[in-house]
Amino acid sequence: MRRQLRPTDVKRLNRTWRRNTENRLALIIESVTGPFNIGSIFRSAAAFGVDEIWLAGNATPPTNPKAGKTALGTERLVTWHEPVPAADAVKAAREEGYTVLAVELTAEAVPLHKAGLGRDVCLVVGSEDHGCSPALLDAVDGVCYIPQVGRVGSFNVAVAAAIALSEARRQEWQNLPD
Repeated sequence: MRRQLRPTDVKRLNRTWRRNTENRLALIIESVTGPFNIGSIFRSAAAFGVDEIWLAGNATPPTNPKAGKTALGTERLVTWHEPVPAADAVKAAREEGYTVLAVELTAEAVPLHKAGLGRDVCLVVGSEDHGCSPALLDAVDGVCYIPQVGRVGSFNVAVAAAIALSEARRQEWQNLPD
């Protein structure tokens, strides 16, 4: 009979994955204003071991009470920086040794699973309505997109961030022994 893991077992399982994780992950969140999206992104970031988050443009900070309601305290587990212009956030991420890749639908974007995320990478997500700004897209090292087969044109920004973070870890872990 299957049973859910007890909290101690979950901690042990997570510790095993953490020991098999070497790559650093970071995020740039540009002009995401919905506090529930911010809270959800911070929660996913904490779950996938993101080291740093740079807020850019007019992104809502995780100190917003509505963001905190969704983040459930996980914002304290990730180092984050107050909003700066997008190009400054990209520059800061590069100075920390990250390759900066935007998750956006552009003509030259590569599918997420072919983006080479198994390294120190800073993923970029843009605003709910317009995605990443042209200035940010000009500043990044590359662009990737999430393939879709349905009739919907895009994902919610928090969902897109979670999918991209998950794929980055999957690429890192894909060659681990079972």
